[in-house]
Amino acid sequence: MRDLDGRLALLTGASSGLGPVIARRLRREGVRFVLSARDRTRLAALAEELGDAVVVPADLARRGEAERLAAAAGEVDILVTNAGLPANGQLVDFEVPHIDHALDVNVRSAMVLTRLLLPAMLERRSGHVLLMASMAGRVPAPRSSVYNASKFAIRGFGHSLRAELRGSGVGVSLVSPTFVSGAGMWAETGLRASVRETTPERVAEAVVRAIRRDAAEILVAPVEQRLFSRVVLAFPGLMQPFLGSAAVPQEAVERQHAKR
Repeated sequence: MRDLDGRLALLTGASSGLGPVIARRLRREGVRFVLSARDRTRLAALAEELGDAVVVPADLARRGEAERLAAAAGEVDILVTNAGLPANGQLVDFEVPHIDHALDVNVRSAMVLTRLLLPAMLERRSGHVLLMASMAGRVPAPRSSVYNASKFAIRGFGHSLRAELRGSGVGVSLVSPTFVSGAGMWAETGLRASVRETTPERVAEAVVRAIRRDAAEILVAPVEQRLFSRVVLAFPGLMQPFLGSAAVPQEAVERQHAKR
């Protein structure tokens, strides 16, 4: 989708973290918006800043909300599934409802929104689905089994759907960032990663580039992390002893659990 000017995009997770940064960058390309998240006040402020934006608050952890959002959004040209939860920690520390909560937001909402918005795109033979993934969908790590599972699922869904829609005029892309400083789930911990981080602006640039070029997946990470992820995917058993370097620090896990 080379020309983004005047296109209508549904952006989830728009009110905080990477959402506003992505929205502002797409707005510079002339994109119009349906903005969604839980915080109506922040959404309204962002909509006023962007102009030409509709606000549809939704809690994607609740069944039926993704369906309601899709109906309210209507026939959009671009879907950006940015909503997500951290969901880090030892599996035995998760209650089953916490697992359901993470999977409903990180996986189910993206799949349901795509399913419901896709027919109109296919009918027009034009559209793009941008799935926000993560390097956590390429490199499993201790204390991240639930989050890793959700991001591996999104990557599998995205790459499979891309193959399914080949030749249809509808593109599917994944953007997979490493730890992001300045905004988003990792930045909210107030900690620094043991590996090099990236910035919200680079993630937003990757979103625009992925849509314009119909890229299969863009890794927003330093070269050493991209290479490491390829080795892990190729030799998962051999790389097990080295996966601790990708783990979320225990202090971050404790802070995230305290917010639940």
